[in-house]
Amino acid sequence: MTISVIAIAGASASGKTLFTRTVAQELCDEFSVDSLVVLEEDGYYRDQSHLPLKIREQTNYDHPRAFEHELLIEHLTQLKNGNAVEVPTYDYETHTRSDKVRHLKPAKVVLVEGILLLADLALCQSFDIKVFIDTPLDICLLRRIERDVNERGRSLQSVAKQYETTVRPMYHKFIEPSKPRADVVVTGGGKNRVAIEMVKQSIRSRLAKPTVISN
Repeated sequence: MTISVIAIAGASASGKTLFTRTVAQELCDEFSVDSLVVLEEDGYYRDQSHLPLKIREQTNYDHPRAFEHELLIEHLTQLKNGNAVEVPTYDYETHTRSDKVRHLKPAKVVLVEGILLLADLALCQSFDIKVFIDTPLDICLLRRIERDVNERGRSLQSVAKQYETTVRPMYHKFIEPSKPRADVVVTGGGKNRVAIEMVKQSIRSRLAKPTVISN
């Protein structure tokens, strides 16, 4: 089975998760639910269970070093080779990986979503299509505040401090410079229907190809 890997990158709270989920859901309504799978870069934050909580809270989560991209590359390679993988999950409250893993079987299309996917040159080589969600930072900040306070139990003060000290500087240092590596740059966030339909059509053509089984 020929497997295509598509990256959906962009700033934190840019709308890339909504974009990814919309594409995945609408295509799963057309094709079988096992024809497409989604991977989140957040699951590959490095395990920090050996560190005290206060130290984990000080980690710069917007720096490439915070991610175990080498494991993500290995998993994408395994999926392309037709092998299932055990995907780690991340606990935002404890700032480390949880004990749970997700058993993921290979599918014709793998959507990978995350902030620093295009900042890693080695990881970029794993992608067949690279999409960058380009959203103004002030909108990203408002969305991040709402998400982190309501969904992740953070205080407004902690969200603002993290944004000022790491999120915004790392965007300008790593994420924004990675935009030229994208094949498609999407404006208007995750609700851009024209871009959604374009990506869907590209994926649709890949899903429609007959599966080739080699002896």
